Amino acid sequence: MSTQGFSYSSRQLYCEKVALQSIAEEVGTPTYIYSSQAIRDNYKAYDQALAEIPHEIHYAVKANSSLAILALLAREGAGFDIVSGGELFRVLRAGGDPSKVVYSGVGKTLDEMEYALKNHIKVFQCESLQELEQLQLITRSMGVSTRVALRINPNIDAKTHPYIATGLSDHKFGISLDSAERIYLQAKQWAPLEFTGVSCHIGSQIFAMDVFEQALKQCLELSHRLLLQGVEIKSINLGGGLGVAYDPAEDNLSIHNYCDMLCNSLQGSGFRLGLEPGRSIVAQAGVLLTKVLYRKDSDSKRFAVVDGAMNDLLRPALYRAHHEIMQVKQTDDAGSTTDVVGPVCESGDFLATDRILPAVKSGDLLAVATAGAYGFVQSSNYNARPRAAEVLVENDQFRVIRKREDQEDLVRGESL
Repeated sequence: MSTQGFSYSSRQLYCEKVALQSIAEEVGTPTYIYSSQAIRDNYKAYDQALAEIPHEIHYAVKANSSLAILALLAREGAGFDIVSGGELFRVLRAGGDPSKVVYSGVGKTLDEMEYALKNHIKVFQCESLQELEQLQLITRSMGVSTRVALRINPNIDAKTHPYIATGLSDHKFGISLDSAERIYLQAKQWAPLEFTGVSCHIGSQIFAMDVFEQALKQCLELSHRLLLQGVEIKSINLGGGLGVAYDPAEDNLSIHNYCDMLCNSLQGSGFRLGLEPGRSIVAQAGVLLTKVLYRKDSDSKRFAVVDGAMNDLLRPALYRAHHEIMQVKQTDDAGSTTDVVGPVCESGDFLATDRILPAVKSGDLLAVATAGAYGFVQSSNYNARPRAAEVLVENDQFRVIRKREDQEDLVRGESL
């Protein structure tokens, strides 16, 4: 099963010790459901596997920015990787420690930089020369200093979907190795910016260990060269990107094996490791619960029309991404080829295509697996559809952590 924290008991699907049927009856559908224990376990898997080297784990907020999930991770001691001022606002509102926040992204605005500086974040991970110039100007005007790491672009093919690959020279992210090295060697002229680290992130949903090894090797070689020339590099941030299995036939790239490689490579190096996992912490800890509205049989195939749609979970339409479809109540029907589609007026509005699913009827509940990352955060109000509710399960209890939007929410802030 491509989920964590979800299992069947007496043919009913449970999240921890809560039946999804009971959540549907109380909260309705579509609803995102998350296992708090699975999220904790995944965070702890990183922290424990890296125990033998100095390290910091900065959860990638863009994967799932629900306040309750951020608060849960903050209580576990996590830092946070942000890519906007809005994400910093959410981290602070959730009780996150700004001194554990790293700020990534290619398009930081002047206002966002000022907001981050006023809140004393840990480090800016800069991605262009002009960004550095802007950051230097604002720090001087505010009379403050800040730590900086340059995000290098190692020109490595991450062997992943082109929309989520970020490590090649024709991508918008990062600075070439040669350019970054020249900037580091001019560190004194960038005061009050303090160059303290090297950063790298080559993409997302990566299963090839050798890709991470190549990126780390380039970061280490650059850092050692800089140390020899008097630049006091203290940390290497390798970003995130560890892939997770969306299809039960696939295997996860083990967090333990990945961290074992990092420990072997960094042991005794003197550098502090930073990681930015997101998907590998929350993806398999969440599902999208949806209800069948109609079954429609055409000449060529069967459709299950559900109340969840592409505006709720964009990944299938955007990436042709695979998500397993699970019955909330298991049946003995052998099944037939079915497309699971939503009500949005687009042919691209599907959650799954050509799946062997048992015959469904109006009112049946389905769970779309591995929806804890890049699910709600990418949702929208397309077709004037209110966004889904979110629920967090803790053992045998659950609570609504985001109420379902209503029609008044659709026009909030607008005027005639």
